[in-house]
Amino acid sequence: LTAHLHGQRCPPYVINLDPAVHDLPFPANIDIRDTVKYKEVMKQYGLGPNGGIVTSLNLFATRFDQVMKFIEKRQNASKYVIIDTPGQIEVFTWSASGTIITEALASSFPSVVVYVMDTSRSTNPITFMSNMLYACSILYKTKLPFIVVMNKTDIIDHSFAVEWMQDFETFQDALNQETSYVSNLTRSMSLVLDEFYSSLKVVGVSAVLGTGLDDFFVQLAKAVDEYEREYRPEYERLRKTLEQAQNKQKREQLEHLWKDMGNVCVQGNTLAGSDDASAMGPSELILTRGTLDEEEEEERESDTDDIDHEVTEESHEEPAFRNFMQETRMKYQRSKPNE
Repeated sequence: LTAHLHGQRCPPYVINLDPAVHDLPFPANIDIRDTVKYKEVMKQYGLGPNGGIVTSLNLFATRFDQVMKFIEKRQNASKYVIIDTPGQIEVFTWSASGTIITEALASSFPSVVVYVMDTSRSTNPITFMSNMLYACSILYKTKLPFIVVMNKTDIIDHSFAVEWMQDFETFQDALNQETSYVSNLTRSMSLVLDEFYSSLKVVGVSAVLGTGLDDFFVQLAKAVDEYEREYRPEYERLRKTLEQAQNKQKREQLEHLWKDMGNVCVQGNTLAGSDDASAMGPSELILTRGTLDEEEEEERESDTDDIDHEVTEESHEEPAFRNFMQETRMKYQRSKPNE
């Protein structure tokens, strides 16, 4: 896919999210292996292979906002962004980091999920059904436009799989040759997936020969139109809902802050013994701080520490404050152990 786009003088922006891959057969603009060392993560956290991949993705997801900025900068230079995820499907699809990365991309750019299945290993109807169940689960998990790419058509043509998806009777005939319990389960599941097949985009390609990629980009264009038509309005609605909730929370915090500031100012005015200042709001008190006469300004220095010290001294003259201090001393005396 990368070579095909370079051949058409439309170089893609490539991101590798598989931290455990040994050799990357294509140039990557962003490689998770440059940021997170997979084996070190396994060693430090005492994890196995899948746990190491999940933890590496979690660590990388905390900095994915920087990746989004790089993608935004390359919008004009690169028409396509290809993101290669780990081969273990459940590691990315059902992890928190996979959800964070997918939703971050889908909320900003037209995003399409491409599910690559091995055609040569799906000639068995039970294995084929397992692949379709995987595809169905990913579709409903990501809630994004979806394309099933049947790879390795240079080994075996994918027409048999398309026929199984389009003709229920043909698939049932293939299942009749299987006598295991799983075949009965597969027969029941095929009825459930019939609706899933009706709207599924399927393309047969060969990664070795490059055949079928033109058809793939035709389906990709349809998927992008589907995103703009059905998915983007939903993401815009969710974004507006989130912004409204955040703005509401900010307003509530500001209201609490103003109330707290009002209470503090009223208490400060009472301690200072001013009758008129108690009716002032916080902004009025701030404006009147520097309106003293020149003679008073020479006697008093406008320093915060001095103001606090002055209020503290005047507050000692208040009866309520003296009662409070006396009660505090009595409590301390009662709680103090005998010497």
